[in-house]
Amino acid sequence: MRRLLLLLAVAVGACGSPRTLGLDERPADRVAVPVSSVHYRDYATADALAAALRWTEGAPVLISAHRGGPVPGLPENAIETFEYALNHAPALVETDVRRTADGVLVLMHDETLDRTTTGTGRVDATSFADLRRVRLVTEAGVVTPFRVPTLAEALAWADGRAVLLLDVKRDVPYPDLVTAVRQAGAADRVAVITYSLADHQRLAALAPDLVVSATTETPADVDALLAAPVDPSRVIAWTGVGVPDPAVVVRLHAAGIRAQAGAFGAIDGAAHLAASPEPYDAILATGADVISTDEVPLAALAARAASLTRRARR
Repeated sequence: MRRLLLLLAVAVGACGSPRTLGLDERPADRVAVPVSSVHYRDYATADALAAALRWTEGAPVLISAHRGGPVPGLPENAIETFEYALNHAPALVETDVRRTADGVLVLMHDETLDRTTTGTGRVDATSFADLRRVRLVTEAGVVTPFRVPTLAEALAWADGRAVLLLDVKRDVPYPDLVTAVRQAGAADRVAVITYSLADHQRLAALAPDLVVSATTETPADVDALLAAPVDPSRVIAWTGVGVPDPAVVVRLHAAGIRAQAGAFGAIDGAAHLAASPEPYDAILATGADVISTDEVPLAALAARAASLTRRARR
């Protein structure tokens, strides 16, 4: 336990503090101020990204920072929070995309502004100008100096730094999303979450080069995915929240597809209470190789240990 606490102290202490933005500044202002991190990842093309995310024997376990990996003082879906998460692991940065009343794509999980900002009302009924006037709020209700980022700003920040896992809400048409990715030249740094095989096929028809997160919680889901007219070499599979079905993981790996499991909820809660990465062992024991988590520092320790063990078995 003493060694574990030391590791945690090193991991957390290494992150430093984010630069505090003035109230008239936007999160995009940080794009021009790179912060060095050993966990930055850069892929030259969409093909290179897809190859890097394929499952192979001994492939390292990855972390997906749920809603960007918020912590006390740093709110969800903020670029500053993304930067913090990358101090702990070469994480996929999961973030949510919605559309304002005037069609601007922004990072926001909820349909309304009430929970995560100082504003109120529906995102899709709020103009972008009005949205910029509110500030982001942490889970504990602390008002921060950070503004709601646009997707374009997030894509610019991610260039040379990270892979964004985009949870595209239903008010965002796929053509609008694909246009935004193309305008940013960002196919080399995004993967897109889909919730049905039909949505997966629609997105793949528009942008066959993009990596897609597909829902495969049962063996039947895996069979349907592999039988569908989509490219399995550009897929990460979502196995659900909690410990995945080992049979699902085996089938996915046989097809060279990574298996992602959600730890947010009970597993993250147990890890937080114990200040220990051990609760993630239940997910890792199934062979799953991507942990989606709200507890990035702890999950990163578990992923690192599992990666070393799996590499040694090769």
